[in-house]
Amino acid sequence: MNYTVRGFTLIELSIALVIIGLIVGGVLVGQDMIKAAAVRAQVTQIEKFNQAANAFKGKYGYLPGDIPNPFAAQFGFKTRGPYKGEGDGNGIIESNCCNNPYGLADYYTMQGEEAMFWVDLSTANMIEGSFSTATPTAVITATIPASGVGQYFPAAKIGYGGYIYVWSNGWNGYEDNQYDGNNYFAVTAVTGSPSNNDGFPYSMPLMTPAQAYAIDKKMDDGLPQYGNVIAFDLFMGWASGGPISSLSGVFYENYGGDCDPVNCGPVVAGDGEQTPLSTSQPANTTCFDNKNVAGATENYSLTNSTMVNCSLSFRFQ
Repeated sequence: MNYTVRGFTLIELSIALVIIGLIVGGVLVGQDMIKAAAVRAQVTQIEKFNQAANAFKGKYGYLPGDIPNPFAAQFGFKTRGPYKGEGDGNGIIESNCCNNPYGLADYYTMQGEEAMFWVDLSTANMIEGSFSTATPTAVITATIPASGVGQYFPAAKIGYGGYIYVWSNGWNGYEDNQYDGNNYFAVTAVTGSPSNNDGFPYSMPLMTPAQAYAIDKKMDDGLPQYGNVIAFDLFMGWASGGPISSLSGVFYENYGGDCDPVNCGPVVAGDGEQTPLSTSQPANTTCFDNKNVAGATENYSLTNSTMVNCSLSFRFQ
């Protein structure tokens, strides 16, 4: 018997390559659509929380978490305590652990008004989910594992194990105790709370610079250190990346390379601050940089667009 082995013709090979290209292109387009949908969902979630906070204040006269006695009890919310950060009605969402060694009035986000923010909104049926674990006066001294974080904070729509917590007074309060009087939502990966930090959560980067930029651009000015959306959270500070910390393996900010050298605020012309794009130790950890140009404005490190190394904070509107 004679067998004839026939190869593919050029037309057949071309058709096969076109089909493969369409499949690969479809996969990539699908991935881009999923990422874009996650960004839109995160923007919508923050906007809904802003609306809920404003609606709460319009109905009860105070921001959630900050409502004092006797009004809290009269409206059916948990009774507030007598001290700062336990429902004092000053318009700033704070923790009740103000005399902490770091000098930060809002450092402990899992207790006091910052934790009660979500309890009050949940009790008023103004947000999805149910939050009732926190109390106005409790001081957390036990370790909270990652599995327990969802009892205090809502999950972030962008995914990746992210949560949203509330903090106040901006980067200048974080660094210098010079508070800006604003409240913020933070979107970051919260991995639990150690007992020695009394309700201060460990957090890690949550999104890529491309995702952070897309969210910032949709809601604000697209700049990581300016406006209503900033690349900042309480545990990392300015989220420009840097070396892995020996404490819990999280990314700490590099104070010398991503902020004004005087007050660690936004980099401005004339301060001589240079932030290079980080590509090592570990690889591609930069959330934003100024291309190592002294005093140039920081921009999101889109060259590192696939690396998860950013967190964002959103000023209440």
